Amino acid sequence: MERENQFIGQSGAFLDAVERASRAAPMSRPVLVIGERGTGKELIAERLHRLSTRWDEPLVTMNCAALPETLIEAELFGHEAGAFTGATKARAGRFEEADKGTLFLDELGTLSMGAQERLLRAVEYGEVTRIGSSRPVRVDVRIVAATNDDLPALAKSGEFRADLLDRLSFEVITLPPLRVREGDVNVLAEYFARRMAAELDWHTWPGFAPHITEQLDQYAWPGNVRELRNVVERAVYRWDDPETPISHVQFDPFDSPWKPKAPPHRSDQSSASSPASAPQTGSAAAVIDFEHVDDLRAAVDAHERSIVEHCLGKHRWNQRQTAKALGLSYDQLRHAIKKHGLMEENAE
Repeated sequence: MERENQFIGQSGAFLDAVERASRAAPMSRPVLVIGERGTGKELIAERLHRLSTRWDEPLVTMNCAALPETLIEAELFGHEAGAFTGATKARAGRFEEADKGTLFLDELGTLSMGAQERLLRAVEYGEVTRIGSSRPVRVDVRIVAATNDDLPALAKSGEFRADLLDRLSFEVITLPPLRVREGDVNVLAEYFARRMAAELDWHTWPGFAPHITEQLDQYAWPGNVRELRNVVERAVYRWDDPETPISHVQFDPFDSPWKPKAPPHRSDQSSASSPASAPQTGSAAAVIDFEHVDDLRAAVDAHERSIVEHCLGKHRWNQRQTAKALGLSYDQLRHAIKKHGLMEENAE
C-alpha cells in the first residue's frame, strides 16, 4: 500500500464512501470494497484497519491475482514440510500471520473455487488447516476484500460461491470513479503537482495554465486517481520553467510518432475503410459534440483555438516551433494567437 497517499477530495460521493468506511471500521465483520482500478480500494482497507480495535495488530495484504492457482491455498492457509514439491519446511499462511488483525484480500474475484471453499470454512468457523496437516488452527481474523468484478453476477453464473459472497458482504463499500467526483480532479491535481514541485526543489508553484485545468477536468480518467497522479507528476517534472504556469500535459505516455504499429488484421482493414473509423488525434485538446452545434462559426473558432492553445503548450510557447508543427507561417500563427487572445491569457 502507498502509505504516503491521503484521502483527498470534497465531492459528496467520495465523502460518503469514506464515511461509510469509518462507520464500519469498529465492527469486527467482513467488508467488501468495490471499485474500478485506481479508485483507492487499498486506502479504504487500511482505513478500516486503522480505525478498528485491531489497529495495533497486523494488517496483512494478499493480492489473489498475483499468484498461480496452485500456490494460492498454500499462501492463504500455510503448509507443512513435504506437503508438496518444494515445501522443504513448514510455513504459516496469511491467515495465521494476520491473527488478531486484518487480512486484506485484493482481487478477490480471481480466487479459484477450491480456495473459495476453504476460505468459506475459515470465515465460518475461524479455523484454518495447513496443506499437509489434519490439525486445524484457530485464528481471529477480520477480512476485508476488494475487487472490481461484479461478484453478484459471478455468483449467479456459478463462477463465485454465493454462500461465500453472503458471508463476506456484511458491508459493501462501492467507491465512485474519479469522473463522477465533481470538483475533485482539480483538488487532486493541485495536491500531486505541489508535492512533485517540492520534490524538484521548486521555490514556487506556478500553477496550471487555464486550458490545462480545463483539459484535466474534461478528461474521462479511466485509470482514476492513480492515472491522474501519473499525468500530473509527469507534466511537472517535464516542465523546464518553474516560473511560468504549466501549459502542456501528456495523457497517454505511450503516445509517440515513433510508436511501433500493430500488424494489420482483416478486421482492422475492413473497419478502416468505413466512414465511422475516421482518423482521430491523440490529443485531448478538443472534443466537439457534433449533435449540439448550433453556431458553426463559433464551433470552428473554438476548435481552432483549442488546437493552437494545446500546440503552444506542447512547445512551451515557442511560436516558431508551434508554427512549424501546425504547418503555418510565423505571421499566420501570430494572427491566430491575437485572434483568440491567447497571448493575453498566457500573460495573466
